[in-house]
Amino acid sequence: MPQAAFVALVASAHEWAYSALAGGFAYAAAIFSFLGGVWWGEALRAEGHGTRAGAGTYLVAVLPSLIAVALFLPWTFGWDWPGPALVLLGILIALSPLVDRALGLASRDFMTLRWHLSIGLGAMTVLLGLLADRLV
Repeated sequence: MPQAAFVALVASAHEWAYSALAGGFAYAAAIFSFLGGVWWGEALRAEGHGTRAGAGTYLVAVLPSLIAVALFLPWTFGWDWPGPALVLLGILIALSPLVDRALGLASRDFMTLRWHLSIGLGAMTVLLGLLADRLV
């Protein structure tokens, strides 16, 4: 829901549209980082049940936070932002359930929910990035 509100503000060229881009990026980046925490937690749970998750799982789990920070850096330097960063972040969020599948740590019901939520947030974030070009 927050991403839909940010898209509406940007699409309507509301006076807070540029702030909505920043808010939309922050929200998507926070959720993406949270997914890394979910992967870390799932790895710990698997190890608690006798399945070794492996170091690669923990490395993958920290990547979303690092990627989110890296995507924020262009804005801090005044480079071409926020459109490209939002589009890339949206694509990564939409595809993130593939990581769940590759790690083999998620149940079928959880995966169904993950696909719906990730595609929804990912698409809204990509749309926000495409709309950003109208403001910058």
